[in-house]
Amino acid sequence: MNIKRLYLVLPLALMMCACHKEATVRLETVKAERGELTETVTATGEVESVTQVDVGTQVTGIIDKLYVDYNSEVTKGQLIAEIEKTMLESDLRSAEANVESARVTYEYNLTNYNRDKALHDKQLISDYEFQTSQKELEVSKTAYDKAKADRVRAAKNLNYAEIYSPIDGIVISREVEVGQTVVSNMNVANLYTIADLDNMQVIGNVDEADIGRVKVGQDVTFSVDAYPEDTFEGKVTQVRLNPTTESNVVTYEVVVAVANPEHKLIPGLTANLTIYVIRDRDLLLLPTQAFKFTPEATDGEDTLPQPKGSIDASTLAKDEKCVWVVEGNSLVPTVVKTGVSNGLKTQIISGIKDDATVATGYSMTEGKEQPEAQRSPFAPQPPGRKKNKK
Repeated sequence: MNIKRLYLVLPLALMMCACHKEATVRLETVKAERGELTETVTATGEVESVTQVDVGTQVTGIIDKLYVDYNSEVTKGQLIAEIEKTMLESDLRSAEANVESARVTYEYNLTNYNRDKALHDKQLISDYEFQTSQKELEVSKTAYDKAKADRVRAAKNLNYAEIYSPIDGIVISREVEVGQTVVSNMNVANLYTIADLDNMQVIGNVDEADIGRVKVGQDVTFSVDAYPEDTFEGKVTQVRLNPTTESNVVTYEVVVAVANPEHKLIPGLTANLTIYVIRDRDLLLLPTQAFKFTPEATDGEDTLPQPKGSIDASTLAKDEKCVWVVEGNSLVPTVVKTGVSNGLKTQIISGIKDDATVATGYSMTEGKEQPEAQRSPFAPQPPGRKKNKK
């Protein structure tokens, strides 16, 4: 064979070895399995302490001693500060002296009144003299009562010089120094801020489009930038109805309670919230796609299950759907009662059992490459088949 004939045979041989792929139809199915169904709403918020108390003094004076500082752990009833007591003790002694003086005067006028009453009953003194004695008794009684009240107030003010913690917590703010004068007028002079860090809350801002799905008791998870690897858990305890509008965006406050035994959460941290509006476990689930499947008879495809029977969708209740269950080589229409759904998966309350195989759709798969029959490109083509282009 010469070289020219060799160059002519090779292209012809390559053209005769052309290949093609055969496509097959496949039925897609899923099994009804139990799992967790969730749907979430996201929000941002700020961490706060549930109980936070501003501790102050109701008396004017000079700070004499401070027993705690920033981050000090305190217990309820613990002495945390003292105000200089000299003036307050002097006020108490003065009040006690006034009480004694008023008591003596009252008892003297009481003796005079009793004597004048006896004389008046015997008509030995005039009505004017008796009424004067009666008036002096009443005035001295009033003065005596006032003096006793002043003594109670002075004693109470002296007690106010010792400041005690009203709650168990941690000091997160100290507003005064030793030697500083605190003045109590209409408002209590603030000395410390004490917060209970064992129990915290997050005030989340939820968009108006999502607030209708948020309810008290729903589970919440959130993270803070201070501990990016940690996930904290809480529950919705309050949905506040007062709206907040900022830059034409309306949000509502949602209160989330969270335990804080390790004191990682501190007031002021920004929290990224995930609120579980649906979070149910151990539910029988199907993908929502299964309710949209409609089978077709596939003549010649012996390997595909064929539909058997039908169901009129107009007869189904609102919470009922039709699914096609694979039974052997048949697709059986089955009515199921549905529950909650997150759009992707839906709870099945009744109608099918666990592990039931349900059809969801058809798909096309490519088979193995099949070599075409060797045919000369110059030979006549079968009817309906175009000739290969040169």
